[in-house]
Amino acid sequence: MSEIITTLTDATFEEVIGASEKPILVDFWAEWCGPCRTIAPILEEFAVEQSDKFAIGKLDVDVNVATATKFSVMSIPTLLLFKDGEVVARLVGAKPKGALLQEITSNL
Repeated sequence: MSEIITTLTDATFEEVIGASEKPILVDFWAEWCGPCRTIAPILEEFAVEQSDKFAIGKLDVDVNVATATKFSVMSIPTLLLFKDGEVVARLVGAKPKGALLQEITSNL
């Protein structure tokens, strides 16, 4: 995983989201999830190409069950866009890069 993508845990989630000066897109994923692996390179590209607009974080739902439960993550990948500490968008499932970017930027 890229150094420009923040790895989140149950212990760090609230602090990182609360301290973020720009919107942060959090990828709720798991190692065994095929669609999660499909969108991972897209998120890496966003981390570089869109770094001026939003940040990227990843949370492994198998290891960080409390946070996944708190945000009612029922299927993965689920992408939650946080702005000022609040969820402003929920994207579920793998989508092409253009579709993901359009949904994200429309909620910035």
